[in-house]
Amino acid sequence: MKKIIFTENAPAPIGPYNQAVLSGNTLYTSGQIAIDPKTGELVTANIEAETQQVMQNMKAVLEAAGMTFENVVKTSIFIMNMGDFGSINTVYGSYFNEKTAPARETVQVACLPKNVNVEISMIAVL
Repeated sequence: MKKIIFTENAPAPIGPYNQAVLSGNTLYTSGQIAIDPKTGELVTANIEAETQQVMQNMKAVLEAAGMTFENVVKTSIFIMNMGDFGSINTVYGSYFNEKTAPARETVQVACLPKNVNVEISMIAVL
C-alpha cells in the first residue's frame, strides 16, 4: 500500500507525479528544484542559494511524512556543472550529521527541468 505525501510548504508538482510516496516505512521523494513554494519563482541568484532552496523544499517534504534528514538513507544529486560540486556539497552537508549521513551519488547531467543547476531526490526510512 502506498500513501501520497503532499505539502504546500514545497513546490507543487509540475507534471504527473507527487512530491513523495510512502510505501510501508520507506519514503521515496521526487526530485526537488529551487522553486520557492510561496512565490512559485525559481531561486537562482547563485548556486548556494539555489541549493539552500532545494534542501528547504526537501525538508518540507520529509516533515510532511513525519521525518527529518536523519531518516534519509540515500540521496541522488543531479547537477549541471561539476564545477559547482564544492558549493553544493557545502550547503547539502550542513543538513546532515557527517557520521550518519546517507549514501549518495552526484551526477552531472545535460539539462534539468526549468534549466536549473541542481536537483535532489531522497529515500528515507522510518
